[in-house]
Amino acid sequence: MKILKASALSLAVAMGLSGCSSELINQSTLKKTEMTKKQVVDLLKAIETGESAPVAVINPGKYTQHNTGIADGLAGFGAALAQLPPNSAKVNTVRVFQDGDFVFAHTDYNFFGPKIGFDIFRFEGGKIVEHWDNLQQTPTSPNPSGHTMIDGPTQAADLEKTEANKALVKGFVDDILVNGRMEKLAGYFDGDNYIQHNPQIADRLSGLGAALEAMGKAGITMKYDRIHKVLGEGNFVLVVSEGSFAGKHTSFYDLFRVENGKLAEHWDVLEIITPKEEWKNRNGKFGF
Repeated sequence: MKILKASALSLAVAMGLSGCSSELINQSTLKKTEMTKKQVVDLLKAIETGESAPVAVINPGKYTQHNTGIADGLAGFGAALAQLPPNSAKVNTVRVFQDGDFVFAHTDYNFFGPKIGFDIFRFEGGKIVEHWDNLQQTPTSPNPSGHTMIDGPTQAADLEKTEANKALVKGFVDDILVNGRMEKLAGYFDGDNYIQHNPQIADRLSGLGAALEAMGKAGITMKYDRIHKVLGEGNFVLVVSEGSFAGKHTSFYDLFRVENGKLAEHWDVLEIITPKEEWKNRNGKFGF
């Protein structure tokens, strides 16, 4: 009996310590994630402030650049910043999320004109070693439903559903945008409910359908050829794809908010990919 009591006590203590240890690990991971996100926000803000300290998060010996207009390495990043007129840039990062070693941010920029951008950074050993982005000129007015390219919810929820939400969004892009399986379209939405931040498209699934129909009548084609990367945190999922828009080689960055297993909200940035002979590095726009 004493042995059984001792065993039960040992088990209870072990379970208690295990639960405590798990909680400490979760808190440590959360704290590390928030610190990494802040490093990205501070780095982007340095474009505006000119501060040098945030740049220390970049690994100077290993920094691969996928913005084709910027030379490779830390020197290329510095040269791009040096081109900006003093006190001319404005940077407001509205959303920032993390998926493993990747941090992705959604930012309202103004350098050489107003732009909306998505940036993706890959961390290795606590330092940034790789960067991708997509930039689009900010429209002068809201979309038909009154939304901008950047407004809406900013905080991730349903963290335990991250992988399920990534699978849902990837399935949508693959089914509908890449392969045109339009018979599956309605299954991804909660009826007609859908908030749209694309500058040309109104809210609701019917708004998306009307916009696609109008594009077709105008002879404007949009084709997704392949998915390069899917990143997510909770109910926010970013998909990086390659294709064409109006006959031009295009990089598509689509951010979705998922609610109750359905697509509820969408933001995007389209960037025309310049010819290779104009690139300042040879890493390519994607290369995940």
